[in-house]
Amino acid sequence: MYKKEILKNGIRLITVPMPATQTFTILVMVAAGSRHENKSNNGISHFLEHMIFKGTPKRPDTLAISSELDGIGGEFNAFTSKEYTGYYVKVDGRQASRAISVLGDILINSKFDGREIERERGVIIEEINMYDNNPMIKIDDLFEECLYGDTPSGWDTIGTKENIQKISRAEIVKYWRGHYQGRNIIAGAAGSYQARDLALVKKLFAEIIAGKKNEADNNSEAQTSPRVKIKKQKTAQVNLSLGARACGYHHQDYDAVKLLGVVLGGSMSSRMFISVRERQGLAYQIHTQTEGYKDSGYLTTTMGTSADKVERAVAAVLSEYKKISRQGVPDQELKKAKDYICGKTTLYLESSDNMASWFLRQEALDRKVATPAEHFAKIEKITAADIKRVAGDIFKNHNLNLAGIGYDLNEKKLKKALKL
Repeated sequence: MYKKEILKNGIRLITVPMPATQTFTILVMVAAGSRHENKSNNGISHFLEHMIFKGTPKRPDTLAISSELDGIGGEFNAFTSKEYTGYYVKVDGRQASRAISVLGDILINSKFDGREIERERGVIIEEINMYDNNPMIKIDDLFEECLYGDTPSGWDTIGTKENIQKISRAEIVKYWRGHYQGRNIIAGAAGSYQARDLALVKKLFAEIIAGKKNEADNNSEAQTSPRVKIKKQKTAQVNLSLGARACGYHHQDYDAVKLLGVVLGGSMSSRMFISVRERQGLAYQIHTQTEGYKDSGYLTTTMGTSADKVERAVAAVLSEYKKISRQGVPDQELKKAKDYICGKTTLYLESSDNMASWFLRQEALDRKVATPAEHFAKIEKITAADIKRVAGDIFKNHNLNLAGIGYDLNEKKLKKALKL
């Protein structure tokens, strides 16, 4: 189904033919994220992502780049995370070579024009303001800050306004040269393409030097007591994220934790949705999610509630955590969660961009790459005993974390409430 090839300069090339689709996606992931930064340059990975689209000698500005891709109806974007930055172009398969040419050009030949850098500072600061004014998004960053503290893993990927104002062109270029090297790059081609398209990928990316593999900070700190992180902000609703440390992406129990998250709050028929929303009327939006990094991870439930319902909402979520860790999950409910994961994954993988992301993310996090069929087989092997065991492992008082955004939140009172 897929093929992995390592080029002479260390770039890993993953190809995934999809005969039934008419689209093509070229996706490139680079091991450059906030976990590769320091206190003074936090935000530089994301800043660099923005600058990659600002012009090359062949395509001199943003308009030239976007016009060429818009002219063929292409979709293109980029994203920065804790552990990698990604760039993609999705087009009609007949335009694959154009997508490859543009993406290769901007990744290898960007000019990093000083005037564009100065203009982009304002754009990124407005992006920061946008997130700050959207508590439903900001709560995820605040939870990770609660979890990981003042470390690269706990810092916002977008950086601080102070850093964005002072990061220089020289720093950006140095970071690009030091991180965008062959051993840190994975390129993926998925969908409808020809042999000549893959040859073009190899030709363009052969220009990149091999370099050395980047190292990220370590997330192995042990938590010894509950943590609370509050951001005071005048909002019509209090946003909460209440969860616990779990295992990393490489751990043998990672898929069981994902399945646990689905049982608890992954769907409209999940435990959190029925208990907290439908039966108690404490929230409109509630969802349990899991995250896995190379060496750490977590499970958390996010929700929005009124200020006078915060304590009841916290107690309701903790009650579900306690219940599943003590009583486990019936076989029928477990089967439903497994079918949910397999069904949602199948729908997700119908598109070439998601298929590329499926394989590249596993490779980027140094996990043994599993095909969808292999993944489904692993999910099917997870037992009710596994779910009860991992729930018991992570749902412990000292392991709990609570982040909240609202105006009238009592940190001491909330920390005292973190008991299972």
